[in-house]
Amino acid sequence: MRDFLESFTGFRTRYYRSDTGKQSQQFLLGQVRQVAASDKSLGITVREFAHPWGQNSIIARIEPAHDAKNQSEAVVILGAHQDSTNLLPFLSAPGADDDASGTTSSLSAFTALVESGFRPSHAPVEFHWYSAEEGGLLGSQAVAQDYAKRGVKVRSMLQMDMTAYVKPGTSPTIGIIQDFVDPAFTEYLTRVVDEYAEIPAVKTQCGYACSDHASWSKVGAPSAFTIESTFEDSDKNIHSSRDTIDQDGYSLDHVKQFARVAIALAVELGGGASVVA
Repeated sequence: MRDFLESFTGFRTRYYRSDTGKQSQQFLLGQVRQVAASDKSLGITVREFAHPWGQNSIIARIEPAHDAKNQSEAVVILGAHQDSTNLLPFLSAPGADDDASGTTSSLSAFTALVESGFRPSHAPVEFHWYSAEEGGLLGSQAVAQDYAKRGVKVRSMLQMDMTAYVKPGTSPTIGIIQDFVDPAFTEYLTRVVDEYAEIPAVKTQCGYACSDHASWSKVGAPSAFTIESTFEDSDKNIHSSRDTIDQDGYSLDHVKQFARVAIALAVELGGGASVVA
């Protein structure tokens, strides 16, 4: 996990229009493909979703087992954004928390599922790593609009954005955003955190459509958003050269808690669990 983070944040910037933004995307694509190829019997597909600005989104799909009964076409999506930015564009943008952390939580969950030989028994599970979130949710909007246009049904979409920072002097929590989300899926997500994470859930608000889940809400798909803490206690070093893995409060253990939640959602919803209690 740390090795990946060091490499991924080692690009000067992952800004979606930059050369290193494209290079970092290709690096991430290689990591995802390597994991998928480790068990070819699972038939995992990995593809780039092309964007005109150069940095593409990445989609990995795990199909249900061939003998699965009562299969659903509605896909379970677990997402994060791969790009970074600096409010002062001439400075570096390591984006260790925003959102290399969510990218790592998602990649770790994907890796663990593949290593376990996981195949969903009911619905396909997709992992998405979006381009250009910092440009205004551009990558996820393009993907969501494409799915809507093609009639792809979406069972749920979870966004993991900023999953590493624990403010010094506070206890670790998993923030569950309450605004611009699907209420039923968000309540279900809270129960999943209570059941599978080793730290408690806490309700919080963003105040605006602050990450890629909003692109899916816009096309009518049930979406939810997890963040590292309450919004008030979240990392204030984002969008700066200070957003590094060495900053005080950056916790790999915290990143792992979000991976646990992603794994649980993949298994439960991929297995046909109901979001209604």
